[in-house]
Amino acid sequence: MSYVGETLSNLLHQTAFFNLTWGNYVMILVAFVFLFFAIKKGFEPLLLVPIAFGMLLVNIYPDIIASPEETSNGVGGLLYYFYSLDEWSILPSLIFMGVGAMTDFGPLIANPISFLLGAAAQFGIFGAYFMAILLGFNDKAAAAVSIIGGADGPTSIFLAGKLGQTGLMGPIAVAAYSYMALVPIIQPPIMKLFTTKQERAIKMQNLRPVSKLEKILFPIVVTAVVCIILPTTAPLVGMLMLGNLFRESGVVRQLSETASNAMMYIVVILLGTSVGATASAEAFLNITTLKIVALGLIAFMFGTAAGVLFGKILCKVTGGKINPLIGSAGVSAVPMAARVSQKVGAEEDPTNFLLMHAMGPNVAGVIGTAVAAGVFMAIFGI
Repeated sequence: MSYVGETLSNLLHQTAFFNLTWGNYVMILVAFVFLFFAIKKGFEPLLLVPIAFGMLLVNIYPDIIASPEETSNGVGGLLYYFYSLDEWSILPSLIFMGVGAMTDFGPLIANPISFLLGAAAQFGIFGAYFMAILLGFNDKAAAAVSIIGGADGPTSIFLAGKLGQTGLMGPIAVAAYSYMALVPIIQPPIMKLFTTKQERAIKMQNLRPVSKLEKILFPIVVTAVVCIILPTTAPLVGMLMLGNLFRESGVVRQLSETASNAMMYIVVILLGTSVGATASAEAFLNITTLKIVALGLIAFMFGTAAGVLFGKILCKVTGGKINPLIGSAGVSAVPMAARVSQKVGAEEDPTNFLLMHAMGPNVAGVIGTAVAAGVFMAIFGI
């Protein structure tokens, strides 16, 4: 009987109930909230479902992301090896290839002024950088945190790894992907605050047709120009444009389909679950993480506001030909931010179709955020 009792006691104490802290319960609740937004509300489910589930797993079983040095048998947890691919910048770069293969740069080519709107939305990144310095972050940590303002998870992970801020990578990545998913909640109030009903109802002229030659030349020219000026952007910009060249060349259909479908979804699973698994109670529930989350939100809000305000300037300059709402799409959340521009514009006039116009600043924002990361790396000599 004593053997049976001891065995049952051992089994009982192996359950998670005896190891969970109040912080673990808090993070499990956060994971449930994320799952609710992803499944019930449809907010970027491809990102939030794996992130939330990784968060759930690590707060029940922390060893799932333990390094080999932390385990008794010298073998790391499953998600530790997934996360290593984040730290080595492999998954963020592959994500960019998939995004490139899925993206039509035609709206940006047809309306090059979109580049300016995409650039304006990067204001939040550099504004948050100086705020982070004031809050006590060192220069590299401040740069890694501020890039959240671009609402670009892969670039946030990439820059944190390159700047040696792996200790902050988890909170930075979770914050960046969370704000990407919450674009439909965060952006509309800011967009309406800085625009009038008349501005939101502006109808833009149809974009000109873009030739096949232009679409083929675009990724080649952008890669050459950007990577010559900022070689450190090659892993992101290069992979983004390579994926787009697969799409537009028309001669490698299998590569385009693989990059935009099978490979993309595999990488999202690996990256999402590993990012979520960094959100353990010990790593997440502290003052530094709260600062990161707050700074990321401020940066994202500033970037949205800057894009809209610059859109208002262009509206005046062009005599009312540009709807300022498309400026909010200058953040990198593709294509969610463009859809939000369409939705807010349609609320004023259901016949107003801004989606394709907003895709120009949206994809420009992807390039802009990668360039901003390259600027930081160049400043620090990385």
